[in-house]
Amino acid sequence: MRYELADYEWTAIKPMLPNKPRGVPRVNDRRVLNGIFWVLRSGAPWRDLPEAFGPYTTCYNRFVRWRRAGVWGRMIDALAAAQDAAVQMIDTSIVRVHQHGACITRNQRQSIGRSRGGLTSKIHAVVDSNGLPVLLALSPGEAHDVRLAGKLLSRLKAGSMLLADRGYDADWIRELAMKKGAWANIPPKSNRTDPICFSPYLYRARNRVERFFNRIKQCRRVATRYDRLAANYLAFVQLASISYGCALMSPRPSVPGPITFSFSSDRDVKELTDAELTALIRSQLATDEERPEGESLN
Repeated sequence: MRYELADYEWTAIKPMLPNKPRGVPRVNDRRVLNGIFWVLRSGAPWRDLPEAFGPYTTCYNRFVRWRRAGVWGRMIDALAAAQDAAVQMIDTSIVRVHQHGACITRNQRQSIGRSRGGLTSKIHAVVDSNGLPVLLALSPGEAHDVRLAGKLLSRLKAGSMLLADRGYDADWIRELAMKKGAWANIPPKSNRTDPICFSPYLYRARNRVERFFNRIKQCRRVATRYDRLAANYLAFVQLASISYGCALMSPRPSVPGPITFSFSSDRDVKELTDAELTALIRSQLATDEERPEGESLN
């Protein structure tokens, strides 16, 4: 049936499922997960789940129970453990809240806000150079992009590079990256007077985070928020990210390879001009092509 888990997805997800050696054996995990992913990708209500996946209450209860147990969050952490820490990209994406998801008291507690387009929620994401999700979060739609930046950038590593759009051009974000030993390659705003080191050549790699949002929004439960509870909607975002991460990590030729950046110059990267930085990257890429396969660039 359409929207079922592919074999490579099930192979990656199965070892991360909870182990239940005692008690009554639970219903077939793959069948239940196929039902959950069918709802995720189709956007249909739980009651419209086809009979081939069993009772819809079983799939919904398993979805909520594992969300409360942190199963989906641990899967995201497992994907983040395989991240390429050399480059991290942060961005946000706004989604409309369906009228069925807006019927709840005190919407401000469920990451629902009112903006120019109506009721919306905002997805905050940090991905690595492979496009794998590192951290995910939700906020009301009218909230500024940098509201959760401090929390999301907690995993920046020394010597890494942060890519973000002009909305993240704030002094405190650059200082945060500097304290962690990272370099923030963020385009300066038009009203900034102090000169900032920025490389447009390296900034082109930021399209990976845009691809991430475009891919997870192919799931209708992510593209439009139908869930009243923010925890349930975030769980669907995590499941869509897990599916995308499994596709990236599978040995398929259609999946693009990672983007890697490394520097061997004695000068600090932050002291280089744009022209010098671009020339350095291009020279290293040309040198890397001449190395034997499997040899890393120090």
